[in-house]
Amino acid sequence: MLRIIIRKLMETAGFVLFITLISFLFIRLAPGDPVLTILNVDELSVSRDQVEALREELGFNKPLLFQYGTWLWDLVRLDFGTSFVTGQSVIQMISAGLPATLELAGGGLLVMLLIALPLGSLSALYRDRWIDHLSRGLAIIGAAVPSFWLGLLLIDWLGVRWAWLPTMGRDGWITLILPSLTLGLAISGVYVRLLRSSLLDSLSQEFVRAARARGYSEWRIFRVHVFRHSLPPVITVFGVSLGSLIGGVIVIEVLFAYPGIGKLIVDSIRQRDYPVIQGYILLMAVIVFVVNTTVDLSYRFLNPELRLKEKKAGA
Repeated sequence: MLRIIIRKLMETAGFVLFITLISFLFIRLAPGDPVLTILNVDELSVSRDQVEALREELGFNKPLLFQYGTWLWDLVRLDFGTSFVTGQSVIQMISAGLPATLELAGGGLLVMLLIALPLGSLSALYRDRWIDHLSRGLAIIGAAVPSFWLGLLLIDWLGVRWAWLPTMGRDGWITLILPSLTLGLAISGVYVRLLRSSLLDSLSQEFVRAARARGYSEWRIFRVHVFRHSLPPVITVFGVSLGSLIGGVIVIEVLFAYPGIGKLIVDSIRQRDYPVIQGYILLMAVIVFVVNTTVDLSYRFLNPELRLKEKKAGA
């Protein structure tokens, strides 16, 4: 397990170095003058000396690789920089929005689990019955409907017409319901179909027939053997699709004016606030590393065969 963590750390270090370099160059090569964007003025309303003074102060007059090396050296010293627009520390800005984003992501995942686990399980247990056709139909509709359109529908019906739930902001758990419901419904369709497919594959395995021959109840076979055996593919897809989930959170935060880091990064991109953008990219890389490492380690718990193979290989 320690070797896996060390290998993952080395892979992540290389990945972070590559992705930050590419993003650093592409962000700064975007058309337009970033100094004018930061000043929020046009070229005619400010003197050239003022523009050049700010460009020199921010280091934009130096080569791109030199700017990247300076930023990387500051990062090694745990200095993520200061926002060009607000003057606040990047760590403070991200830390202020991160709890809201984690709440929304957690709420969306909870809604997804409450939908995907029962529908996927019932669909596999009662294959080709009405519940199977219903769950597959709902899964296809959920996967096909864009999250922003679904969010607009929920805002219109639950927030405006019936006035059951607040539609914007973050003021207690009740404001979390609509964005979490939108995010959870948007991602649940994929996991319903994936869990159903994985469960059907497990139900056809030899160990299921052997458990039935021993007289175990169907519920015990499903709970102890089948369901646990079916989880690794689902967890794998979750780790791979983490980027899509983060993208979905950004869309939902903007749609519901939810004050998380998704809305922060959209505003930063529009204002070309480079330090905040780079800090966000670095944070996402760390999150992807943590999730994928957790996925790899969870295989050892969910799949005893893998542990036995590793012991044999070590021996």
